Amino acid sequence: MSPTTILERIRVLFASDTGGHLDSISDALLKGTLQEPARPMSDQELARAIREFRSVPVSDRTIARLSRRLLVASRRDV
Repeated sequence: MSPTTILERIRVLFASDTGGHLDSISDALLKGTLQEPARPMSDQELARAIREFRSVPVSDRTIARLSRRLLVASRRDV
């Protein structure tokens, strides 16, 4: 599966505000400025990366953005 196909599938899973970020990744892959890794991550490397990601505290900005999105979503449901 091509990287752009993978990004399109990921795009479907997330809100539209991430579209610009995914577009920049897709453009970089197409232009050749962002390369796929020479080898995939091992299960151990992936587990370590996930642990590191989960150990970083969530920023106030992220919490505020999530709160706004939840508020907008709840208003749509009413």
